Parts: sequence; C-alpha cells; structure tokens
Amino acid sequence: MKLLSFTVNDQNKYGLVTTGGIIDLQALFPQYGSLLDFIPCIHLLDKLPPSAKKANYTFEEIVFLPVITNPKKIICAGINYGDKKITCYEKPSAPVLFIRFADSQTGHLTPLLKPERSNEFDYEGEMALVIGRGGRNIPQQEALSHIAGYSCYMDSSVRDWQHSWFTAGKNWPATGGFGPWLVTADEISDPQKLNITTRLNGQTVQQDNTSSMVYSVAELIAYISTFTALSPGDVILTGTPGGIGKKRTPPLFMRPGDIVEVEIERIGCLVNPVCSDAIGK
Repeated sequence: MKLLSFTVNDQNKYGLVTTGGIIDLQALFPQYGSLLDFIPCIHLLDKLPPSAKKANYTFEEIVFLPVITNPKKIICAGINYGDKKITCYEKPSAPVLFIRFADSQTGHLTPLLKPERSNEFDYEGEMALVIGRGGRNIPQQEALSHIAGYSCYMDSSVRDWQHSWFTAGKNWPATGGFGPWLVTADEISDPQKLNITTRLNGQTVQQDNTSSMVYSVAELIAYISTFTALSPGDVILTGTPGGIGKKRTPPLFMRPGDIVEVEIERIGCLVNPVCSDAIGK
C-alpha cells in the first residue's frame, strides 16, 4: 500500500493511493487527524469494504505534503554508505547521527528553497523509514517489525553552513523533500536490496544500492533506540550514497530552476524543483 499526506481545498488530509487516484482516509477514519496519528492503525485498511476503495481525488487535484508532516523526531544517519574505492574499509564504532527539524520539510513536486545566503546547496538522495511500532532498546533482529514503511528523501545540505556540525546546514525551511508516499513495510521484504538513484536536471549524480549501507536499517533502529524511545511516526533517514556535489571536481550545487529527483526501487520517485528562498525568485 502507498499512503500519503496532502492538501486539497486548503485542507490537510491523508490518503491511500489506488487505481485512478487517492482515497480520502480522513473521511473514513475521522478520529485520526493525520497520517502520523493513523500510523499505528494501518492494519484497519485490510478491513476496508470494496465500496470504500474508490478514489476521491486525482493527483492533479492535490498538493503533496511531506509524508509525515510533523514527526516528533527526524533522526538522520550521516556517512553511511561505504566507499567502493576502499578495499579495506573499517566500520566506524558507531553511526554518525544528526537531527532535522520537522518544519524544514517539503513535499513531492513542491519547491526546495535554496537559501540566498548560501552558494553551496547540495543534494543528498536517501531512503527514509517511518516507525510504526515504538519501543526502547529494540533488538536488531526485531527492528524491521517496528517499521511502518519506506519513502524517498532529499536531505539537502547547505554546505557552507555545515561547519564542524550538521545542524545549521540541515534545517533551513523547505530543504528536506519527503515523498511522494509511504510504501508499507509488507511490500519491501528486504530494505537492503534496493537501488537508489539521484538525478539533477536528468543527469544521474548518485547511484548505489542500499546493500552498501555501513549500518543497516536494523542496526540503525537498534542503536538509536538505545538512547531514545522511538514512537510511531518517527522518521529515520538512512544516509546518502557517494556522488554529492561538494566532492565533485568542479563542485556541483543546486540552483534555482533545477529539478532534482530521488528514485528508489519499489518505493517511487520524489521530484522537487529548486527555487530561491528570496521572495519573487
């Protein structure tokens, strides 16, 4: 199943992708005010009668929102893809983690905003996961059962504001693209066997497989849940492959007018135009 958050007629809603469009789940489950609230109850979709499976909206009628519009936590893994050029790679003793704020996100087909105060707005295509069942000290062998589903994420970096820490470079408004939807975990048997590609203006700039992660999805959940309790709707970003603009010669950064895409096998393709955060640009 594919679940999404969206607006229509200036109302925030959540829905289920079906043939021909989107089923309005908020109308069917009004007791849950958002997809975040509905996440623990995804199993209720198995009991939907055929009469409720008719699309209410077409994709042309909606505006995509970030899949989870206001997660309690967005925890991001950095430097989490192995360098294939290094034959004797030594695994770090712990994952590199940082935090992204919920109000830094934007949805599929909506603009990423390049800060006017930056000359180094970089792309980072990533796979995101959303927690479906919370917990603390989650064993690695049980970690995948805590996942509601997976999505695409453009974890853009304002490189010239990433000094000796990540926070200032990761939390400008509308710099984190999240979407287009959440593919439920039952459709992804192994999250470590998915091709991931980032394109900038149609040119492939990142290409890898999630098997290249230094710390797997299960390892990240187990590690993170040792120091903080995870809750349904929490988002974990799993890191970006090599090929980022900062490391290229010459460097390659995103500019207003660009189109950036993150495509992940069996999940979908997130597309964002790039605009300036200055009014009217």
